[in-house]
Order: sequence, then structure tokens, then C-alpha cells
Amino acid sequence: MNSEERQPLFEPSDPDKVWGYERQPLPAGEPPPRRIALHVALFLATVATTITAGAMFAGVNPFLNPSGLYKGIPFSFTLLLILGAHEMGHYLASRRHHLNVTLPYFIPAPPFPFIIGTLGAFIRIRSPIKDKRSLLDVGCAGPLTGVAVSIPVILVGLKLSTVQVIPEGGLSQSITFGEPLLFQLLSFAVFGSLPPDHYINLDLVGFAGWIGLFVTALNLIPVGQTDGGHVAYALFPNHHRLISLCCLALLLVGGLFFWPGWLVWALLLYLLGMRHPPPSYDWVPLDRRRKILGAITILVFLLTFTPTPFKLD
Repeated sequence: MNSEERQPLFEPSDPDKVWGYERQPLPAGEPPPRRIALHVALFLATVATTITAGAMFAGVNPFLNPSGLYKGIPFSFTLLLILGAHEMGHYLASRRHHLNVTLPYFIPAPPFPFIIGTLGAFIRIRSPIKDKRSLLDVGCAGPLTGVAVSIPVILVGLKLSTVQVIPEGGLSQSITFGEPLLFQLLSFAVFGSLPPDHYINLDLVGFAGWIGLFVTALNLIPVGQTDGGHVAYALFPNHHRLISLCCLALLLVGGLFFWPGWLVWALLLYLLGMRHPPPSYDWVPLDRRRKILGAITILVFLLTFTPTPFKLD
């Protein structure tokens, strides 16, 4: 090993000079107008599809009663607020580390069969991530920001919800939603312990918050290059592949015994790939603060994950 390849034995105090390399600023200038127009068009289309989905959840037929679409606005607003917060968390963390990153792309979807009117949103990072510190910051910023917005949304939604007695013969609805531990804690904070013959008739704002927790859990599954995969690689780079394989196996088991959708999700993650490319300066270690942040992110995953998110009665 020559002198240029030796690993430094100290950490510089300048946050923009990490272990011997200097972060390069982004090139000046704004994205081309065509790209801005695409971001705006996709967002407006997603607003339209989520408002329609929310109105349908409220019992409005948008084809027979288009004037009733306004009832879907609270659902659309809160859902896009959570998704937007998630992606802006990634975006701002990427900018902080001087990465070339796009604005969020929202993905509209027909309200049926994609019942919530969107397939989520994503950003593109065009430049390589330098080290595990940047990787962890970018990976956890989205889920942590999204869940931070979801918590007050759920509390407001629960305040707008009602507790009702389960009628004789059971509920007429065909789909029930699983409650992750975080949702159960928030529900207990609002309603206390409910009798076994009572249930929460969840308001659409609360439902949007529930979706926020579900999206957070999906993104934090530590397989490949998901948000959880980034965090897992930053924390345990030598065991990332083993973690991915174990989680993929658990998804298959969950698909067989709890919710068939996990089989689809396992196939999708497998096709996207389980390998994680190393950062350019892979030998730069995590500091104590980021290890704590990684542990918090793992805890958030455990609090937002539920084995049976949907159940057909």
C-alpha cells in the first residue's frame, strides 16, 4: 500500500472534509423547465386520483355525483402531506451531503384497483454516495420524517373517529386493517382500552395516517437498496446480504401464513436486486450519533410493521 492509499488516523473537524476527501458542491443552476413541468404534472395528477379515491372511501360515486368529490380532499391532503414529507426528508438529506438529486416524482394510479389513488413517490440520486454516514442519513431521513408527520395526523384522525359497538353478525365491511404497535399506542392514548365488542370507525384522515405507517414499514424492510437496506448496509456492511436473504425468507413465510401480498412484495424486492453497492469511501466508519439514529430507525420499523396489514373477512 503506498502513502496515498493509507487510511488517515484522525477525523478532521471540517464537516465538508471527511477522512481526506472534500465534498464537491452541486453544479449551479435549476433543473430544466421540462423536468419541473413533469414534477408538477405528476403531482397534480396524483392530487386528482387521491381526491377521487378519498371520495369513493366516503361513499361518493364520482361518476354519478362529481360534485361530491370535495369529500376526498381531507384524505388526499393528508396522504400527500405524508408522502411529500417522506420524499423531502430524502431530498434535504441528499442536498445536505451535496448529492445531485431530483425533486420528488409522485406516481398517480387509478383509484380502483389501486384503492388509494397513488403508488407513492420517489426521488433519483444521480451522484454516487460517498460514505456510510451519507448513506445512513439519506436512508433514514425519509422514513423518520414521514412517521413524524404520520403521528399527529393519526391523532387528529382518531379524534375525528367514533367508537362503535360491533353489531350482531359482525361488521358488514369486507376488509379490516391490521394495527401496527405504534397505531395501537396512539389509539390507546386517545380512547383508552376498548371493550372487545367495540371498534374504531376510522376517519379518512386517520386512514391516511395508517397508510403513512404502512408505507414507512414497506420502505424500511432491509432488503437490497430500500431505505431499510441503506440503513442495514451502513450499520452492518459485512452482513447486508445475509440480512436481505433472511428478510426475504420471512416475507415468504408471512405471505403463506399472514398476508398473501407479502409474496408479491418479496418477488418485487428479489427482482429489484438484493445487492447493495458500496459507497465510494466505504472504509469511513459511522460516528456514535449515526449509530443511535440507525437504532432509532430499526425501532420505527418494528413499531410500524404489522404481519397482516389487510384481512378479508
